[in-house]
Amino acid sequence: MGGSIYGRLFRVSTWGESHGPAVGVTVDGCPAGLVLTTEMIQKDLDRRRPGQSRFTTARQEADEVEILSGVFEGKTTGTPISMIVRNKDQRSRDYGNLAVLYRPGHADLGFDSKYGFRDYRGGGRSSARETIARVAAGAVARAVLDQAGVRIGAFTSAIGPVTADENMTDYCAAQESPLRMADPKAEEEAAAYLEKCIREQDSCGGQVTCLIDGVPAGVGEPVFDKLDAALAQAMMSIGAVKAVEVGDGVSASRSRGSLNNDIYAENMDGVPVKCTNHSGGILGGISDGSRIRLRVSFKPTPSIAAEQPMLGRDGKIHRESIKGRHDPCVVPRAVAVVEAMAAVTCADLLLCNMSSRIEYVRRIYNNSEETI
Repeated sequence: MGGSIYGRLFRVSTWGESHGPAVGVTVDGCPAGLVLTTEMIQKDLDRRRPGQSRFTTARQEADEVEILSGVFEGKTTGTPISMIVRNKDQRSRDYGNLAVLYRPGHADLGFDSKYGFRDYRGGGRSSARETIARVAAGAVARAVLDQAGVRIGAFTSAIGPVTADENMTDYCAAQESPLRMADPKAEEEAAAYLEKCIREQDSCGGQVTCLIDGVPAGVGEPVFDKLDAALAQAMMSIGAVKAVEVGDGVSASRSRGSLNNDIYAENMDGVPVKCTNHSGGILGGISDGSRIRLRVSFKPTPSIAAEQPMLGRDGKIHRESIKGRHDPCVVPRAVAVVEAMAAVTCADLLLCNMSSRIEYVRRIYNNSEETI
């Protein structure tokens, strides 16, 4: 199976299935000497862990990470960092009736058509549990970005028809919210809407907004590895994501050039600053030094308790319900995943950017204070 490796210099390779013994990731290309501990990775994993509120799956997993290689005495060695999280609360019996049925809204038919065989227990590689590996890799990438002064924060900006105030971007407040919302009023309305979905054996989608600060101007590799293109690929690779917007996104298509162009002006100190940021911090696929803003849209959780028509391997339509434990909305737990993929992408392109100018090479090899 191809497609499980992401990145050029900072490379991430994920493995494992939802109902297998474990899931894990190998991170290659992380510079040596970086402080990295299990606690740093666990902190991010705890944010996507299931069973934290009535709005998440009841599956109880501690999601405890083990670092198997690449770290010695609390620092990275420059060799591949391998991490594993063992699965402990599988209930594969819940999926017995789905062995010969294709669940609506899932990848079942696609996997069967591609391989002629599939792991029907929770979806195998297409399960959201695969994102554990991404979050672990993202924690490593975040540690790299910290050294460069890059900060990433994400929060829930919409659940179903409920949209949060976009001016309320308190990242710390969002982390205290079960729905990862920074807007208390919108959170209350969203919770009521989710309760209604649960009562009706249904689910809903939503949006995550991700803000990236501190990326210097000049990051991004034209033409096919533009920063926004790479971020879009990273976000679209997350299960259930159906759209990614940068800056004003879709609304830019309804604007005019005179309004959409970001104009510069001098501040009180005579320093040129952007008056607006419709571009979301990226122009021509290259960062311009201002805040990068992404909006990621997730579809409703396809696993719902209500009975639905399902296509069978026999070519006939069957009416079945999906058993098991599922999130009524994936968005709150996906916040950590969006941050992780943004971190991995930014770390990779920052490392790529180190080779864009010859003076960067000179700075490293000619002006080093240490003798190699």
